[in-house]
Amino acid sequence: MPAQSPKPPAQKPAAGKPTSEFRNFTPYAQAKGEAYMNEAQKQHFRNILLTRRSELMAEVDRTVMHMKDEAANFPDPADRATQEEEFSLELRTRDRERKLIKKIESTLELLDQDDYGFCEECGVEIGIKRLEARPTSTLCIDCKTLEEIKERQEHG
Repeated sequence: MPAQSPKPPAQKPAAGKPTSEFRNFTPYAQAKGEAYMNEAQKQHFRNILLTRRSELMAEVDRTVMHMKDEAANFPDPADRATQEEEFSLELRTRDRERKLIKKIESTLELLDQDDYGFCEECGVEIGIKRLEARPTSTLCIDCKTLEEIKERQEHG
């Protein structure tokens, strides 16, 4: 019997890594001939966005509680420095998440104004699959690609 190779360890997200993923949803099953951004699709994305916003807000609350509970005046400078670095990482992560919450808020406004799901540059449909991958997208894949190319040229 041949020896089995061990399974690679599961990858865990790095500590302090922003959690911007929109994962906790069932993909939308689009019916043939279904109108783009109909009420059912808009509700699907509204649910995804509201769920993610509440998760982020709960995480902010947990961080505040954690920092209050863990705040200690360590006599050892190394211990104090370690704690300050951990807090700094947490605060940077929370800042990124705060920005994502603002982006979710503006995306919900687009939904309310019936402007959601269309490229803000060229006006074409962004597409269900792309929006499920990144519900806060405001550009179609072609316009986003062009934007990234221009950014690389400016910074390269």
